[in-house]
Amino acid sequence: MDRILISSSNEKAACMLVTLLKEAFPACSVSMVSTGLETRRACSSNNYDCVIINCPLTDENGTELAEIVTANSTAGCVLIVKNEYADSIAERVEDYGAMVIPKPLNRQSFYRSMHFVSAARKRMLGIQSENLKLHKKLEEIRTINRAKFALMQYLSFTEQQAHRYLEKQAMDLRCTKLEVAQKVIKMYEV
Repeated sequence: MDRILISSSNEKAACMLVTLLKEAFPACSVSMVSTGLETRRACSSNNYDCVIINCPLTDENGTELAEIVTANSTAGCVLIVKNEYADSIAERVEDYGAMVIPKPLNRQSFYRSMHFVSAARKRMLGIQSENLKLHKKLEEIRTINRAKFALMQYLSFTEQQAHRYLEKQAMDLRCTKLEVAQKVIKMYEV
């Protein structure tokens, strides 16, 4: 993880978290804020790999903040809560993809948890990238099908003829079928 935001109303706890994070991720850049409002502002203007919320904050308990962070960013989210509340808060935030670590912190479990959050975030980013590729491919197929339909409608081509026409034009013009399809759509669909 490269960029981490710590949201903690307790300055001593925030400094301890910075120390632990620097041991686990020596090259990371750590920013600190002390309220939920500051956390929201920081998350909206910066792209963090992880947001750690030391609950409770002075202006809120942190669970709604975790929901907002996970919904509006790709950052991993960790809530640090008192041991007696850990299970109930974990039930509320697990659907958002936030992780709960109970206080007092155990150095070893903190490291494991943070590395797990890092691994989960990397996997999520990979899936998100694959999803974008699939959406792009789907849009390309839709555009090509629209062009085929235009050729079938205006030039009375069969589907095979329209398909062959798009492929041949792409080869002859040394461009992609998508580019040819876009030209056909511009020509016939005004």
